[in-house]
Amino acid sequence: MSGSRTGGRGQLSAPGGLSGRGQLQGPGSLGGSVTAGAETADGADASQNTMVPEGNLAELAKQYGLKPSAARPPLIEYIKRIWQRRFFITGFATAQNMAMYTEARLGQVWQILTPLLNVAVYYLIFGLILNTKRGVPDFIAFLVIGVFIFNFTQRSFIISSRVMFDSLPLIRALYFPRACLPLGYVLIELQQLVISLIVIFATVLAVGQPVTWSWLLIIPILLMQTLFNVGAAFILARFGSGFDDVSQLLPFVVRTWFYASGVMFSIQTYNNLAQHPVIAKVLQYNPAAIYITLIRDALLRSQQQSMPGSKPFSHDLCTQYYHPPPYTAQQFGTHANYEKFLARNLFNSAHCHAVVAMNNLWLFGALWAVVILVVGFIFFWRAEVQYGRG
Repeated sequence: MSGSRTGGRGQLSAPGGLSGRGQLQGPGSLGGSVTAGAETADGADASQNTMVPEGNLAELAKQYGLKPSAARPPLIEYIKRIWQRRFFITGFATAQNMAMYTEARLGQVWQILTPLLNVAVYYLIFGLILNTKRGVPDFIAFLVIGVFIFNFTQRSFIISSRVMFDSLPLIRALYFPRACLPLGYVLIELQQLVISLIVIFATVLAVGQPVTWSWLLIIPILLMQTLFNVGAAFILARFGSGFDDVSQLLPFVVRTWFYASGVMFSIQTYNNLAQHPVIAKVLQYNPAAIYITLIRDALLRSQQQSMPGSKPFSHDLCTQYYHPPPYTAQQFGTHANYEKFLARNLFNSAHCHAVVAMNNLWLFGALWAVVILVVGFIFFWRAEVQYGRG
């Protein structure tokens, strides 16, 4: 009978039974080893006899397919993981966007109301008091486009500089490619800009500008600006994850950038810049100014007709644009005639030399987008394992 008593000491001998000194023996057991936590016959803790496998632990982990949970994946694999989580990114952005103004009485209206209030302030100070509207046709639409388009980049920058620090609980709770966070927050700002386009289109139509096929050009322009914002967001997110001072300093940098990007004046035709062509070129080649100028040119026919370089150069007409003759009754008769002359003179800027040609603006807009996106993404990816450490 299996499991019968044998031997002089009454030991139970059977497959999987007790043998020797009461140790469990059976198929699949570790021969000659001691179960952790058990005691030997002399009362010693068996865990002290546990053997650590000899050899390089890294090689053993590689042999059995073990990988560090926080290891940075290869670049292509990293991109694939981000693409697999595209629905998470869009869902996260939409939810954050909806929750942003839930505590405010006007709710999502503030997405449009805030830039409009800024437009009113800028028009009062710069348009009327400082008279930067001189020489710019349809200045109100010109200003609205500049404020809303720059606001897209400005908010993307400021929010991205704190995104890793503010998302520490989420980063430590779940594993996902950390690049999803800057992407998601830029997508939030893009969604808000799409809503703001309603105000931009309404303003353009209100000043008497027609709907033309060139309006479709805002699609590739906004695509370039979005790619640029994403690349810059990656750079700022990495810097901001290690240095909180970045988010403190950035608003001042962005504010200076705002005043230098032609939001409230035309870089191409501003009289003071005409005397400093090198400075004018530097200002016009900055990415924010490029995207603003391209969208103004796409939406406003008056900008197309008055853009320097769009008509053959004429020294007399260009000089007349920058230095219009004063009113005299002998030359103009009535003030009404003089006002008509000034309205026509706004378009004489087209006969001046362009600060930067439109073809070059498109070229450099694409270059800014691609270069900053690639550099920013690689720069962010290289520090993937550092995010979440606080």
